[in-house]
Amino acid sequence: MSESQAAKVDHPPLSPQLCFSTRTLKAFLRISRGTIDDTITQNLNALSTPASQKFDASSTSRRTVGPVSKALSNEACGGFIQNVLMPSWQSRSDVLNYCASVATSTDPNDPDSLKRISENEASRERIIDERLDPYSGRYFPKESRTEILAQVIRNERMVENIIRDRTWRTVKERCGDLTILDEDWQSALDTWRRSNTR
Repeated sequence: MSESQAAKVDHPPLSPQLCFSTRTLKAFLRISRGTIDDTITQNLNALSTPASQKFDASSTSRRTVGPVSKALSNEACGGFIQNVLMPSWQSRSDVLNYCASVATSTDPNDPDSLKRISENEASRERIIDERLDPYSGRYFPKESRTEILAQVIRNERMVENIIRDRTWRTVKERCGDLTILDEDWQSALDTWRRSNTR
């Protein structure tokens, strides 16, 4: 995958419909993660320059202990981080932050709001005799769209943190000489945001 192809991964137009369609939201996140983070080793291997020496057949007779991973050039790593990795992370952050704001705002277009209100009123009017039915006191109100969306966003943010930690560890292993790698991924992303205001 070339850097220009990977850098084109951008978020869909932000709208409440995108957020409330959790299938579409999760599909975007899955595709974006699969394009960059899930294939981070392959993306970094693509940055490696070909061998400058011819293949030596006698090298197969020696056993090498431990992983043999060539460090990548600072230019290639820096370009990948600045032009591919960080824009992808920022794109996903934009979508998650927007959907979190949708989840915390009121939803006047919730199609189930009237049904939920009537169910809540009916549950208050029920006569509960737990001696006859010990489970009659249980009532689980249906969650609103915004509550469901808030739970999805919480889960996706946890997944995002795990994936970014794993990706950043891999990048640090392969591109160890860059000063940006002295930071954790949150600090590196914040630094990138400050230098690349949209």
